Amino acid sequence: MKTRLVLFLILCSLSVFSQYNSEFLNFGQTGRSISINGEYELGSNGIYNSLLNKFIYGGNIDKKTKDASNNSMKALNVMGANMNYDISAFFGRNSKYSYLIGFKDQRIFNAAYTKDFYQLVFYGNKPYLGDTKNLAGSNINSLRFQELKLGFIWHKIDTTAKVGVSISILKGQQLFYVKAKEGSSLYTNSDGTELVFNSDFNMALSDTTNKNNPFAYSGIGASADIFFETPYKSKIGKGSVLTVNANNIGFLHWFDNSVQYNSDSTFKFDGYHINNLLDLQDSTLSAINRDSIIKTTTNARKESFNVNIPTNLLIINKIQFTDKFYLAVGFRYLFNSNFKPYFFTDAEYHFTPKIIGALHVAYGGYSKLNVGLAFSYVSKSWFFRIGSNSLQGYISPTNTYGQGAFVSVAKKFKR
Repeated sequence: MKTRLVLFLILCSLSVFSQYNSEFLNFGQTGRSISINGEYELGSNGIYNSLLNKFIYGGNIDKKTKDASNNSMKALNVMGANMNYDISAFFGRNSKYSYLIGFKDQRIFNAAYTKDFYQLVFYGNKPYLGDTKNLAGSNINSLRFQELKLGFIWHKIDTTAKVGVSISILKGQQLFYVKAKEGSSLYTNSDGTELVFNSDFNMALSDTTNKNNPFAYSGIGASADIFFETPYKSKIGKGSVLTVNANNIGFLHWFDNSVQYNSDSTFKFDGYHINNLLDLQDSTLSAINRDSIIKTTTNARKESFNVNIPTNLLIINKIQFTDKFYLAVGFRYLFNSNFKPYFFTDAEYHFTPKIIGALHVAYGGYSKLNVGLAFSYVSKSWFFRIGSNSLQGYISPTNTYGQGAFVSVAKKFKR
């Protein structure tokens, strides 16, 4: 239970608000404006939504729920959650370009885990006495940071194309990273009297003194966003638009009070009868000096270090077929994460000049098949958008992967 809580602590805190984490994408609809945006996504290609929901909303995790994911997952699986919210403004007087200023809070979590790791977390080691459970390839990456963004968008290149660039100063709040390398495993002998842990891992922690304080200052960094959009002639439809957007291109430098651990050794524990790691009693734990174990098996040191933040790449090709119907196909990838290539299509229909609906179908990312809906309201003064790229997680959580939601509200400036 303690291990389970550690693994999903961050997921439980990532409550709701994902689209593509870019201020530039909505500019075509909002123009110069001030906006509030929130995005949230959570998914795994090995754990069903019904199990993830237990950690988010609470409730008893029964054997049937655990077994469903266990029976369907592969040897190595991925999981991820992204949440961000921001307030941003496009402004200026020049008719060809506008300035951007914004503040954003980002929480990013991603992990890879073996099926053996999942089984140890949810079933303990009792069902696997005499077996060696493989942990190699499992990793957890979690960070939270805030950013102050400055940029501009040149929105009348040859009257139609757009180019946007922004730079951000980042304030690091929290980092947790651990990776089990090749050879990491846990063996329990047949009568439960001996555990052998082959530990080959790296771990890093930012200063945890004020980890839940949004004003905590544990690191500093910088990032950049690049946006390009241009219409072009196509033999299909009445017109096409190509969009390329890369954001979160950057790094965080964590200060000297951050801690790194690494271990490449074998830890053997015997002399106590342990039927199940999940049933350890306090009396058993008190006989183990955990501080001495850490000192013996790891090389702990305080030092500064740099990490790259996950970079989001998005490519969209949108074709207009009629005055009301548009079809887009796209590709998304997150570098420096466990994200899988994400391919999607969006069918967009303009019900009225002000009301737009879109159907989203995709495969990849942290989950598998994704189906979503979005609705927008566009007027001279306001822009509203609400939707989800992964509605399947709310409709049928027992046999689907992935969930998410996003919302945008913008007040347009007078031209």
